[in-house]
Amino acid sequence: MDIAVSRRASPSPVTVLLSIGGLYVAQSVIGGITWTGLPAVMRDQGLPLDRIGLISLVALPWALKFLWSPAIERYRLPPAGKTRTGTIVVAGGLVSIAGMCAVGALGPAAWWPVLACLTVVAFAAATVDIACDGFAVQSLAKENHGWGNAAQVGGAYLGSAIGGGLFLFLVDSHGWRIAVWAMAFLLLPLGLPFLLGVANRARAETRAHVPSLASALRRPEIRGGLAASAIYVLAQKAGLAMLGPFLIDAGLNLSTIGIVNGIGSMFVGVAAALAGGALVRWCGTRNVLVLALILQAGSLFFFSVFDVFGGFSTTVLIAVAVLSSSGVMALGFVALYAQFMRWSDPKQAGVDFTLFQCMDALVSMAGGIVAGYAAQYFGYGAFFAGAGVIALMAVPAIAVVSNRR
Repeated sequence: MDIAVSRRASPSPVTVLLSIGGLYVAQSVIGGITWTGLPAVMRDQGLPLDRIGLISLVALPWALKFLWSPAIERYRLPPAGKTRTGTIVVAGGLVSIAGMCAVGALGPAAWWPVLACLTVVAFAAATVDIACDGFAVQSLAKENHGWGNAAQVGGAYLGSAIGGGLFLFLVDSHGWRIAVWAMAFLLLPLGLPFLLGVANRARAETRAHVPSLASALRRPEIRGGLAASAIYVLAQKAGLAMLGPFLIDAGLNLSTIGIVNGIGSMFVGVAAALAGGALVRWCGTRNVLVLALILQAGSLFFFSVFDVFGGFSTTVLIAVAVLSSSGVMALGFVALYAQFMRWSDPKQAGVDFTLFQCMDALVSMAGGIVAGYAAQYFGYGAFFAGAGVIALMAVPAIAVVSNRR
């Protein structure tokens, strides 16, 4: 049993939520640049879709971070003493800022060096995420897990609005270097609330449990959650991997897509995250997951029809793109990640939650690569139609898996 030896009061749930929310925003700024902004920039420069699909390889550290999550969690939770979450956040943040500055100096024409630098940044951000997720599950009572997940998903969409929206606008108006460096230095103030607040209020404890992958995989909740993550992410994310290039080929410029991404993530995504939290409480996770899959299938079929037949205004296309990539995605992932938090053991939450996220990243990476080739060689119409069918086929599967306890 863990025994607290410090009388310092625990931080309030509101303080914890605001602090971890800043870290989630910072991580998503990096993700928004990598997976939303960069594909659009590359397509604007004329790169083929199969090459753009290779950007998904940057997700490799996010897919493999479960390999070093036990070591990070054992460092974060020593056998005796205070947690070291703040130390991990500082180290990962400095590496991320340095890597982003290097990306800005290299320029988008240096394709492979930029990809290498972004992979290093992804490694640092993924390591910080292990510590941040473990801290969130450990610090929040179960009745506040929904709010914690809303902070996670809402922060993710706010960060995506900056990384995928504001970034593209700055690229179009001020150039690549200024845009990337502005994003890099924005990471610093986003991490300060955590470092100056809850990170300094950790309690000294003694801990008997040693975090490990074996301990996680022995639990049926973890195995069922991994299946749920794979099914859901394949159905929800793979179909949207080519949305940015599709909008470019439909005639939208970088500034327009940047504004669309920004408004969609900042307003629609955050609102949908809050609505998702309420719906999970009222209807349960399974019903929300199924609803999100059906809505996503409808939007994918619309993109297919738009490409094959046309006849719709660009305004309608933009509206559906925003609702699909921001609203429906946020709605579903609030439900999925809320369940992940409940399945995670607070004694090694950084390991358990990381396993779920690695499955998410692994399927996203593979789906993104396949999506690039499918769209390149079969066309957008066939690609989006196939993705819509996959989303519908996932409905009964996710209904069964998400009902497991």
